[in-house]
Amino acid sequence: MTIRTSFAAPLTIAALTALAGLATSACGGKEYVRGANDPSIDQPAMSTGLDKDDIERTLQTLLNEMRAAPIMDDWRVKAGQSNKQTVAIAPFQNETDEHIDSQLDAMLSETETWLVNAQITRVVDQSRQADMIRQVEGAQHPVFDPRHIPQYGKQLGVQFYITGKVGASDERTEDARRVQYFIFMQVIDTSTSEIRWQQKAYITKAVR
Repeated sequence: MTIRTSFAAPLTIAALTALAGLATSACGGKEYVRGANDPSIDQPAMSTGLDKDDIERTLQTLLNEMRAAPIMDDWRVKAGQSNKQTVAIAPFQNETDEHIDSQLDAMLSETETWLVNAQITRVVDQSRQADMIRQVEGAQHPVFDPRHIPQYGKQLGVQFYITGKVGASDERTEDARRVQYFIFMQVIDTSTSEIRWQQKAYITKAVR
């Protein structure tokens, strides 16, 4: 009786790479690129919306200004007195025609992370706020209303809100379009609705 035995050689990294290349060629010549291997892919603007580079540049401007603001000094003093203030992050108001809500949400999440890591305030989880807004607005799908910040603060026991708004100037010619964004971030005292800090950043995108 003859026993035939065959051993399949394991695929090497080079072989796998070659197979991936063939698969890519079979899909119309498109190439998938990892940003970690080619950082330059983050640089070009792909639309007039907001992208990672826009978010990073905007937050660098706004949060650096906030770090040195008097309100942050007040929070540091109170934290040193074992009286950390409670802060919540509220949605940006998108006053533009651009579909940038998901990017604005990412910006708020980055701000929330930055504030948590600063360790000078108590930060309310954003996921709790939908229930709180629903209680105040009495709607099935509630929308944050800046006019009701005192009520929101009372519901959550929040002393300050970090929020903001985004406007844009949209201009067109026969062969080009330019969108200029105006992004405002502010800290609002829930007990008085007073704006305790506000700063702006500008972003310009164009297609031509």
